[in-house]
Amino acid sequence: MALAENLEKIQQRINAACERAGRQPETVTLQAVSKGQLPAAIREASKLGLTLFGENKVQEAKAKIGQCPANLRWHMIGHLQSNKCRDAVHFFQMIQSVDSLALAQEIDKWADKSAKTMPILLEVNIAGESSKFGYRPDQLLSELLQINALHKIEIHGLMTIAPWTPEPEKVRPIFQKLRLLKEECEKILGAPLPHLSMGMSGDFEIAIEEGATIVRIGTALFGPRARATKDTRETKQNGEV
Repeated sequence: MALAENLEKIQQRINAACERAGRQPETVTLQAVSKGQLPAAIREASKLGLTLFGENKVQEAKAKIGQCPANLRWHMIGHLQSNKCRDAVHFFQMIQSVDSLALAQEIDKWADKSAKTMPILLEVNIAGESSKFGYRPDQLLSELLQINALHKIEIHGLMTIAPWTPEPEKVRPIFQKLRLLKEECEKILGAPLPHLSMGMSGDFEIAIEEGATIVRIGTALFGPRARATKDTRETKQNGEV
C-alpha cells in the first residue's frame, strides 16, 4: 500500500537525518498533516502506528475528529482566528500557531472556561515573508513574558514555516535561527522549551539536523492533494505542504 511504503521511506529518512546529527530517532516526532484527507485515510495511517495529526482549519478538524480513533492526538497548525479559539481549545491537544499576545489571551480565556491548560507553540516568521503569519523575532521576545504569565497556557516551544524552495539546503539558516531563538527564549523564561516544530515534506531532514523535535509531513506521506498545485499559495497560511 502506498501509505505504508511512504511511511517506511519517511522513517528511514528521519533515522538517517538523526544519525547525521548524532541524535536518537525517538527525539523526533512525525506529525501527519491530515489537511484535506478523509477520515478513512487517517484511520489507515493510525493502523500503521501514527498517532499525532495536524490540521489547518478548525471546521475541517471538527468534522473528522469524531470519525477517527479516540487515541489520536490533534494539533492546530494553521492560522487561528480569535473567533475559533473556543473550538480550538476543545478539539486540539496543542495549538502550534500562536502568533500574537491577543490570540494567546483569547486561548487562555477559553482554556480557563474549559478548566484545562493549553499547550502552545509560538509561531515565528523567521524569514519575514509578507505572505505568512507568525511573530517577528523581536516582537516575540518583547511579548514572551506576558504570554508566559497567562495562567492557562503553557509555552512548549517554537514553530516556523520555512520558505518553499526546490533546494532544501537553502532553508538551513531559517532552522538555525529558530533554534537560537528558542535558546534565547529559554534564557528569558529560565526554563527549557522542549519543542521545535519545523520541517515539512520538502525540508524535514535539514530541520532534524538543526534540532527539530516535530516534523509536519503531509504530501510525502499521503501523496499530493488534489488541489495542491500552487506551492507558494499552499505555504501561505499552512503548517505543511
